[in-house]
Amino acid sequence: MKVKTILVSQPEPKVENSPYFDLVEKCKVKIDFRPFIHVEGVSGKDVRGQKIDLALFSAIILTSRNSVDHFFRIAEELRFKVPDSMKYFCQSEAVAYYLQKYVVYRKRKIYVGKRTFTELSPLIKKYKNETFLLPSSDKLKPEVPNVLNDLGVNWKQSTFYKTVVSDLSDLREVSYDVLVFFSPSGIQSLFENFPDFEQKNTRIAVFGNTTIKAATDQGLRIDIKAPTPETPSMTMALEHYIKSVNNKK
Repeated sequence: MKVKTILVSQPEPKVENSPYFDLVEKCKVKIDFRPFIHVEGVSGKDVRGQKIDLALFSAIILTSRNSVDHFFRIAEELRFKVPDSMKYFCQSEAVAYYLQKYVVYRKRKIYVGKRTFTELSPLIKKYKNETFLLPSSDKLKPEVPNVLNDLGVNWKQSTFYKTVVSDLSDLREVSYDVLVFFSPSGIQSLFENFPDFEQKNTRIAVFGNTTIKAATDQGLRIDIKAPTPETPSMTMALEHYIKSVNNKK
């Protein structure tokens, strides 16, 4: 069956040159965006309840823009003045760039990884005498504590925000040819919102091994996978699939 409509379970890209918009033009398909999950901050009282004293840490590990926002939100809520001497270890350039929203970049000690958390580990190891705080969501990738424990550094994780299932009830009567997922939480949201969901002719696209496992565990048939050597991005995987089914005679 041909693909005409796609629902991506993420917010709509804010950049004009998003490959999703190129996909619309190339393949003549309709793409909608809708976050299946969203983030809610926990309170300063909750953070205190986790026995976290911000003054005890000399370095902060930031894995996402959410972690940046919620670290500074909690610091403000707890009336903690972040010292100029604080070291920031950012998982990627995008996270480091976003940090400028809160600090004067050139006056702070900021260390930047390439992309994955493992690629940040040599920088953390270099400063292994620091006391590290990892402000994160309640759904932390296993890679992160594994890497930090292997490094043998003094670190502590604290939940500063939570991943919450979004209300999708308005989509109950809407159908799409392809649903695109990027996390196990997105799969969870699908079935929490629509416990009677039947896949039928709906194609499921998933990104990453943990998402593949979550979809498979729910009995979903996976039609499109990324990343692969041939299709390292989701948009490439979608384009490859769409062309293969839409161009059939």
